[in-house]
Amino acid sequence: MKFEPVEIKKIAGVDLSFKDGFSFAIVVVLSFPELEVLEVKFSKEKIRYPYIPGLLSFREGPAFLSAWEKIKFEPDVVFFDGQGIAHPRGLGLASHMGLFIDKPTIGVAKSKLFGVYEEPPQEAGKFTYLFTKNNYRIGAVIRTIPNQNPLFVSPGHFMDVDNAIELTLKCIKGHRIPEPTRLAHIYSQMAKRNELKEFEKHDQIRLI
Repeated sequence: MKFEPVEIKKIAGVDLSFKDGFSFAIVVVLSFPELEVLEVKFSKEKIRYPYIPGLLSFREGPAFLSAWEKIKFEPDVVFFDGQGIAHPRGLGLASHMGLFIDKPTIGVAKSKLFGVYEEPPQEAGKFTYLFTKNNYRIGAVIRTIPNQNPLFVSPGHFMDVDNAIELTLKCIKGHRIPEPTRLAHIYSQMAKRNELKEFEKHDQIRLI
C-alpha cells in the first residue's frame, strides 16, 4: 500500500524479549527528526501461544498491544524489530500489528526471512531491493554502516517500500540499527533482566 505523506513528528520503536514463559514488550516513542526519547512503555505477559515459525505475531502480539495501550504520545509511524510484508504469508509482525493499531508500520529485521536479493554495495546508505520469486518488490536490503551486515526492511501497514527505506535511513544515528528499534531492544533486555522495577511501579524510566 502506498504511504500517504504526512508531517511526521513522532515515531515509535517496538521490541520484545522472552524469559521463563513470559514476553517483555517495549514501545519507545521518539521525537522526529531529532530522535529524542519522549516516553517508554513496558508490558510483561505470560506467553500463551507456542513458537511456530511464520506465526510469531500470535505469540508476540498480545504483549505489544498491552504496552501500546499505555502510550500517551501517539506516534505517526511505528518501527518493529521484525518483518513487514517480507514474510512467507505477506503478514509479518509489523504488518499484522499495524492492522490493530491502524498506523503506518515498518519492519526492520537483522536477517532475511523471505525473498531474493543482490548484496548491496558496502557504503553506508546503499541498498538493493528484496523481491519474491515472481519479481514482486517486498522490501529492501540496506547497508547502514560501511562493511557491516545489512538490514532487511519491509513495509508493514499503510506503508510502501521506498518510504520505508527513506524513514529507516533518517533514523540511523551512528549505529547499524535504526534508533527506534535499537532503543526498544535495549529496554526489552533490561526488562528481561528484571531491571525495570521502578518503571513497573511508577510507569516511567530513566532515559538512556
